[in-house]
Amino acid sequence: RSYRKLALKNHPLKCKEPWAPEKFRQLAEAYDVLSDPMKKGIYDKFGEEGLKGGIPLEFGGENPWTVGYVFHNNPDKVFKEFFGGDNPFAEFFAEDGSELILPFGGLRGRGAMKQDPPIVRDLCLSLEDLFYGCTKKIKISRRVMNEDGQTSTIRDKILTIDVQPGWKQGTRITFEKEGDQGPNVIPADITFVVQEKLHPRFKRANDDLTYVATIPLGKALIGCTVDVRTLDGRLLNIPINDIVDPKYCKVVPGEGMPLPRDPRRKGDLLIYFNICFPKKLTPDKKMLLKSALLS
Repeated sequence: RSYRKLALKNHPLKCKEPWAPEKFRQLAEAYDVLSDPMKKGIYDKFGEEGLKGGIPLEFGGENPWTVGYVFHNNPDKVFKEFFGGDNPFAEFFAEDGSELILPFGGLRGRGAMKQDPPIVRDLCLSLEDLFYGCTKKIKISRRVMNEDGQTSTIRDKILTIDVQPGWKQGTRITFEKEGDQGPNVIPADITFVVQEKLHPRFKRANDDLTYVATIPLGKALIGCTVDVRTLDGRLLNIPINDIVDPKYCKVVPGEGMPLPRDPRRKGDLLIYFNICFPKKLTPDKKMLLKSALLS
């Protein structure tokens, strides 16, 4: 609070006294030291001389003294980091230089740390996973702050995702603030995005499933039965009584994917056809086809 008040009062854009820039720099240096527990501890125990000149290390070595503290001489950087924003000074003063009265809730600065951007990862699931629902456990490694508030450790954590029946490609599952921890940042959110694995029999189309049956030309003309093994292992025997042309689609209601809002209901199964034509016909067969189809 002292830095906030004094920095606003002595900022060179407001205070026009010749000593203002140096006073502003000294305030920034003092805050840079006192806001860092390690630097503050050295200053409290050894004073400015120990802080800037170095102190003896507990264990000797080639260099038994710590490196002395040197201020980076950028007081504007300290000011911006404290108050936040690219033009933080404009938030506190009107165009005429008079100080603004801030609303209750205060500043968007030191207390409103920036959050790291979200970490996005794919969650690859089979159609069976999305049909039944399942539980996926994912191990992540992240940086966690230690009790001293300055050092950190890499630790593993298990994130559990309860996949619901009917989830679709693109479904997003977010774990808030599970990214790396740091002294001056809000950990990133970790978001998993559902990606559907290719399936050997089916393709998904929203809540429907599509299946391609291969049949010979004769069956396309006179009818047949198509056997389809479902995702839950049942064998469907679908009668085809229509003439099957290349654009024909047989709709089997209720044999698709579960609806996310009501998994008891399901989309449809859409059967398309790959019609195999004969490579050769004998003269007799040609005559029979001519008699049957062109008479």
